[in-house]
Amino acid sequence: MDIRQLTYFLGIVDHDGFSRAAEALHVAQPSLSQSIRSLERSLGTELFRRTGRGVELTAVGKQLIGPARQVLRDLDAARATVSAIQSLRQGTVDMIAMPSPGVEPLTSLITEFHEHHPGVTVNVDAAFTPEDVIHAVHSGSAEIGLLGSAGKPRSADLQVWQLDTQPLVLISPPGTPAPTPDIQRSALEGMDYVISQRGSMMRQLIDDLLVSGIEVNVVAEVAHRTSLLPMVRAGLGHTVMPNSWRSIAESSGCTVRRIEPSAYLDIFAVCRSSGLTPGAEALMAMIRERYKILTS
Repeated sequence: MDIRQLTYFLGIVDHDGFSRAAEALHVAQPSLSQSIRSLERSLGTELFRRTGRGVELTAVGKQLIGPARQVLRDLDAARATVSAIQSLRQGTVDMIAMPSPGVEPLTSLITEFHEHHPGVTVNVDAAFTPEDVIHAVHSGSAEIGLLGSAGKPRSADLQVWQLDTQPLVLISPPGTPAPTPDIQRSALEGMDYVISQRGSMMRQLIDDLLVSGIEVNVVAEVAHRTSLLPMVRAGLGHTVMPNSWRSIAESSGCTVRRIEPSAYLDIFAVCRSSGLTPGAEALMAMIRERYKILTS
């Protein structure tokens, strides 16, 4: 049984006979008859009874009408869904992002994408290392990844583009004096810190201070970086974050200063070279346009 056979079957029902159905469906009557005979063989029963006045539906044929119409309606709905996705009226884009690029540029990217394609949903999973992002995109669980690292990550079979460079900043509890917009690393000595766990650039800066002989006190190591800002706001200590957190920190009343000499977190977008869904293709095209990325 196939869609063409069901279409021919309903055509005969709706047009009350083979000849009128063949004319309406723009098919030769012998081909129509052969298709119906093939359908009857596959079902193991007759659907039409030939009479002197034409054809009549058998009992089985009458019972097939409803399911056949439902199959064709479902097919039309499936075609409409595919068409909507291809035209970006609906659909889903699966992304994965590390915490800092998950603040910016993710917020700006989704905001702009939603303005152009309001029917497309962007699902964003969480990752904590560049390797997590690379693996997710490589395995296909995400189509596009956003990651932060010190230098371009290596992946021979994925496309990787640098989007931004974010300096590291010191975020201090509300009311902390800040006579200048910058703070020297030597001035970080003696402070209490809440900081992300080892492996991040932010934690690496604190470790570098300790190695250089600058004494700091780590009050808490937190895996979930979204917990750091509430802790700073509560006065538990200072933290080091990329500049993407500045706006949120300042709106929370915290003091933000750029650390000198500067250290930077590079932000990259990662995706597969081919096989992206229409929504992911549109989002990557927007990213390339936004960041003036040239492709060969």
